[in-house]
Parts: sequence; C-alpha cells; structure tokens
Amino acid sequence: MGKIAFIFPGQGAQYVGMAMDFIKAYPEFEQILLNFDKHNGTNLYQIMQEGPEDKLKETKFTQPAILFHSIIAMKAVQTEFAIKPDFVAGHSLGEFSALVANGVLDFEDAMHLVYKRGEFMIEANDGKPFAMAAIIGLDSETVIKICEEASSAGIVIAANFNTPIQTVISGSKAGVEKASELLREIGAKRVVPLEVGGPFHSPLIEKAGIWLAREMEDIKFQETSIPVVANVDAKATTNPIKIKKNLESQVTSSVLWVASVQYMIDAGVDTFIEFGPRNVLAGMLKKIDKNVKVISIDTVETLQAVKNDLEF
Repeated sequence: MGKIAFIFPGQGAQYVGMAMDFIKAYPEFEQILLNFDKHNGTNLYQIMQEGPEDKLKETKFTQPAILFHSIIAMKAVQTEFAIKPDFVAGHSLGEFSALVANGVLDFEDAMHLVYKRGEFMIEANDGKPFAMAAIIGLDSETVIKICEEASSAGIVIAANFNTPIQTVISGSKAGVEKASELLREIGAKRVVPLEVGGPFHSPLIEKAGIWLAREMEDIKFQETSIPVVANVDAKATTNPIKIKKNLESQVTSSVLWVASVQYMIDAGVDTFIEFGPRNVLAGMLKKIDKNVKVISIDTVETLQAVKNDLEF
C-alpha cells in the first residue's frame, strides 16, 4: 500500500447536529466543547446541537465547530485502529485541524485560535461591500486572467483553487460582480455567489493576518515528524516557525488545494482519509485525480469504512 494523508475540510461543511453522534459514542470529547464555551463565554455546544442554522453559519462559530468535528472524527478512528498519516493537509480553516492531527497544535489551543480567526476575518473588512463566487467550468489560468482584467472595477482575486475547473473568486463587491460577468461571457458553466461573512483569502482582510499573528504569539507550536502541506505554497513542512508564518499569510493568500493534493500524490500518497462534516473534499479529490482512494469519516457509522477499505 502507498502512503496515507489525513485531510480536513474548511468552512461551508457545517450542519446542525454535527458531531453529536461522536459525543454520544465517545463522551470524553464533550469536555472540550464545555471548556471552549466556558473560556469564551459562548454557547457553541448548544448551537451545534440545536442551531439555529444562521448562527452556526457565523464564521466565529463555524470554524471551531468544524475543527471540533474533524478532530473527534479522527480521534475516534485512531481509538479503533492503529493508523498514522504520512502527510496532513486542510482546506483553509482545515489547515488548523491538520496541525492538531500532526501534533503541532493542542486541540483546545486550535479551537481558540480558529474562533479568534473567525472574528478577525469578519472585523478586518471594516463593513465594506464584498462578495465571493465559485466559478465552474473554466481552468484556473483563465480565471486569474479575468480577475486581473476586472480589477479596474475593484479588488478581485482567485482565492481557492478547488479543482482544475472550479475556482473561487473573492474581493470587493464591484470587483467580483465584474469578474463574474466577464467569466459568464467567456463560457463559465456556472457562477455561484457564495454566502460568506467576508472576502476571505483576499487582500481586503489583511488586518486579520496581523491580528492572528499576535494571537499565535501566546500559543505553543510543537515540533512534528509528520509534514503538513500548506495552502499558501503547496509544499510540505515540519518547521513550527514556518508553519506559524504560513497560517498568518494564509488569511489573505489563495488556497492552493489542487497543487497541495498533487504534491501529496507525487510524494506517493494513494489514500486520503477526510475527517469532518460532509464529504466536500472527497468530491474535489475525485476531480483532481480519479484514481486516488478517498475515505470520508463524517459520522460514527462511517468508521467501519476505514476498517473495510484499509483491511484492518
């Protein structure tokens, strides 16, 4: 068998009731949520259990909720089977989950950091009009070129390279609208406006990276032997100083997901295990390379898939 990578989703995969079956099956995980709410004066546990969905969609709640679900799904697997990754990676927010998986970040420290990151990413935009949209059916080079053309109307960049023919753009409302119009004209199959709280992975939220860097000064980043493949450059690293710098840059940099996945495949990974709500990354991976094996662990029920597929 080839190498294994653990991968973790970003924002947008959340749903009311997420992670509750894991807490029921592994009640020791509940304390993490109780501690988080006590420390931050929040009611994240209740929001995850009962909603409302609009509250769960708030970036400051979405991010710790998805990280929590992702990590307890991984820990549940590791409780049942002796399995260790050769690489870890995550999509945007998921990079923090990946850093818990390889031991760089403490679980509770990571929960705190992504909660603050969510707040910072909203506040940094200063209430200016913004937009994000998924562009489907055009290659990334074309999307980059059109964003450059549209930037006369306002800031707009290619923010997430999700698959070879799906790229998310982000920036000012005027810039994204102009780019969307031009991309439709040249043959985009679909242009899907996204419901988000800010212009993520764009220069408009530069202050969020600065604030996050300050927040990380008080957090211990441990040494690791398991490399993380970073969003900002699609390269593997185990250096805690570099990892911290990457997280700061990642807030405004593009998410190089296609290149990150390709890096791992080229390094010998043939099995990806996705931990967290829904199976968003599995869909992306199959569009990047249909030959790789992807196992998605979202619920306690799906744990058996690891045993069956990896022949434990």
